[in-house]
Amino acid sequence: MRQVIAELKKVVRPTRSELLQYTSVVLVFVLVVMAFITVLDLGIGRVTLWLFGG
Repeated sequence: MRQVIAELKKVVRPTRSELLQYTSVVLVFVLVVMAFITVLDLGIGRVTLWLFGG
C-alpha cells in the first residue's frame, strides 16, 4: 500500500490550459478521422452502385 501511495504522489495533473489543449487536439483528430471515413464510405457506396447498377 505504501508503494501505491508513493507512486500516486508522483502523478502530475495537467494545468487547465494543458487540459483544454489536449482536449481540442483529440476533438480535431476525431473530426478528421470521421470526415475521412465518411468520404471513404460515400466513395465505396457510389462505386458499388456504379458497378452493380443502381
